[in-house]
Amino acid sequence: MSNTYDAIIVVSFGGPEGPDDVIPFLENVLRGKNVPRERMLEVAEHYQHFGGVSPINEQNRALIRALEQELAEHGPQLPIYWGNRNWDPLLVDTLSQMKADGIKRALAFFTSTFSSYSGCRQYREDIQRAREEVGAGAPDVDKLRVFFNHPGFIEATVSRTQEALDQIPEERRGQATILYSAHSIPLVMAAGCRYEVQLQESARLVSERLGTHPWHLVYQSRSGPPHQPWLEPDICDFIRELGAKGEVKDLVIVPIGFVSDHMEVLFDLDTEAKDVSQELGINMVRAKTVGVHPRFITMIRELIEERISGTEERPALGNMGASHDVCPVDCCLRATEASRSKT
Repeated sequence: MSNTYDAIIVVSFGGPEGPDDVIPFLENVLRGKNVPRERMLEVAEHYQHFGGVSPINEQNRALIRALEQELAEHGPQLPIYWGNRNWDPLLVDTLSQMKADGIKRALAFFTSTFSSYSGCRQYREDIQRAREEVGAGAPDVDKLRVFFNHPGFIEATVSRTQEALDQIPEERRGQATILYSAHSIPLVMAAGCRYEVQLQESARLVSERLGTHPWHLVYQSRSGPPHQPWLEPDICDFIRELGAKGEVKDLVIVPIGFVSDHMEVLFDLDTEAKDVSQELGINMVRAKTVGVHPRFITMIRELIEERISGTEERPALGNMGASHDVCPVDCCLRATEASRSKT
C-alpha cells in the first residue's frame, strides 16, 4: 500500500456550542441506543450547567492550531481538516470539502487513546458512511494507530499528573492516592476489545514514573440501563469506599481515558467526584488531560511521520508492543457482535 498522503483529518466526538444545540446533539449521540429518555434529559441538564456549551470543540480547535504549528516547524507539510461524529463540523461535510479541495488520501487522528467500539471501530464506520454519502471522489482515509503506550502519551500524562501532585502539601504528597478514570463501557463490549487491559497498562506505565503512590483504575459516566453490567468500580462509589476506610487524605484524579477536558470530565469529575470527596473530608485534585501538552502534540506528528515513512520502528513502552496500523476485521466489536462472538 502506498504511504503517500495529502492531508490529516482530526476525527472526534463533537459537542453542543449553545443551549439550543444540547437536545439535538444528544439525540445524535443516543440514536439507536437503549438509553432511557430520562437519562438523556439528565445529561442535558449537565450541559445546561455550563451554558449548553461543551468545551470539546474549542479544545479540538486548540489541538489543531498546535498541530498546525508543529507540522509547520518540523513537517510534513500537510493541511489539517476536522470532522465530528455527532455535531458540526460533521464528517460528511468535512469529507465533502476535502473532495472539493482535491484531497485524495488522508491520515486520521482519532481523539481516543484506547481501543473500543466507540473509540475506534465506530469512527471507522462513521468515516465509511460519510465516504459513501459523498460518493465518487471521496478521499480514502486511513487511521493512525492507537497510542495508549506511546512514550509521548505516557510522558504527557506523567507531566499532567505531577502538576496535580505538586498542588498537595509536600509533607503529604508522597502518600497521595491516584485514581485513573476512564469512561465505562458494557462488559459485553469490553469483551470484544482491549480497552480494559490497555487502560491498566497506561495507568501502570504512568505510575511507575511517579514513585510509590497507591493507584487504582476506576470508571465514570455509565449511561446504560441498570440491569446491564458495565465496567466497575464507579469512581464516586470507590471514593466513598476510600472515605469509609479513613486512610486517604489526598486524592489525585487522572482522567486518563480522555484527551480533552470535555463535559464528562467537567461534570463527572470536577463536580460529582469533587463533591463526594469534600463530603468525606478528602482533598481532591484533578489532573489536566493531555490536551495540547507539547509532548502530546509532538507524539501526533511522530505517528504521522512513522506512517508516511513506513518505518518498522514503532515506539511503545511496556510489554504490549505497538498497536496495529490496520485493524483486524474482528477488532473492537460492538456489544451485540461481541456477544455473538462468544456463543
